[in-house]
Amino acid sequence: MAVTARQVKELRDRTGLGMMDCKKALEEAGGDIEAAIEQLRRKSALKAEKRAGRTAAEGLLGLKVAEDGKRAAMVEVNIETDFAARNEKFTAFVASVLDAVFDSGGDTAAVAEAFAGARETLVQEIGENVAVRRVARLDSEDGTIAGYLHNDRRKAAVVELSGGGPVLARDLAMHVTAHDPTPLVVKPEDLDAAVVDKEREIYRAQADAQAEADAAAGRKPKPAEILAKMVDGRVRKFLGEVSLVEQKFVKDAGVKVGKLLGGNGAECRRFLRFEVGEGIAVERQDFAAEVAAQVGESAKSA
Repeated sequence: MAVTARQVKELRDRTGLGMMDCKKALEEAGGDIEAAIEQLRRKSALKAEKRAGRTAAEGLLGLKVAEDGKRAAMVEVNIETDFAARNEKFTAFVASVLDAVFDSGGDTAAVAEAFAGARETLVQEIGENVAVRRVARLDSEDGTIAGYLHNDRRKAAVVELSGGGPVLARDLAMHVTAHDPTPLVVKPEDLDAAVVDKEREIYRAQADAQAEADAAAGRKPKPAEILAKMVDGRVRKFLGEVSLVEQKFVKDAGVKVGKLLGGNGAECRRFLRFEVGEGIAVERQDFAAEVAAQVGESAKSA
């Protein structure tokens, strides 16, 4: 499979590595960008892709929380351009979807089907494709649910606590929304074993690559037991970085979230975070190149 310049640029944007390294990785991965990133991580100290390029679609989030803190709903509705996302008819559509999810629940497919007619009308009026991408509703019988929606309506989170109260719950929803890296789980032990094993494998490959480089340079390689401890340390660091209770609180870096919860007699049961366009790959065209190509085709046909 031929690797395009666009693919190389996207991989460079996401990793910060050199053009030739990115091109070679893409060729070896058959043009699969995600596979190329994993391969680059195995061969280097690349920790993770840059955040640039992760968000590849436009739209808005909707968030609604009950006054008693027993229910919350969150939705993501996508559209093609940021300009159209500010259209009043589009924002009204997002609000309608949000109200429906808050009142009646339902999975994404069912909600999208229920709004199929309204969506089609909106597409015809605005002239851009619209999609109800994902919806969620959280209910709690004896806990407290709070949410936080960023001003640009592109990032949001909801958190359920036992104990602690609504102010703390909202503060933690803000933390989940804003913290980098984004928390993946509440506690380290909650992370899927397959994810941990994959990270361990990557760190082990990095350690082996470093040992080979030391040997090639005439340096004495580290003993196997030391390398094993280094790998274990990197895994523990990774678990701490992506576990909510191990992260430093965004409003007070001097305290970890777990300690904050404990000091308030609270426990985080679960959280959910949305970011507009997260995980969607959209081909970005070079407008100037597109125009030049069209001019060229016109000249040929003249």
